[in-house]
Amino acid sequence: MTESDLPPDAPPCKPLTPAAKRALAEAEARRKAAAAAEAARPREIGGREGPEPTRYGDWEKKGILSDF
Repeated sequence: MTESDLPPDAPPCKPLTPAAKRALAEAEARRKAAAAAEAARPREIGGREGPEPTRYGDWEKKGILSDF
């Protein structure tokens, strides 16, 4: 976000330290890499919507929940 993105009555932003700027750049790079990895994966046909059930330890189908 730059100062031009802020409303005219907003208080001035504090200047970012070099470490903060590096952290923001690294986070943006990770988001771009994650988005590219997601786009590279083949699309699942007929699969589950929402979060991966094996990652979160439960599986819900038609309102019935079963835990692994």
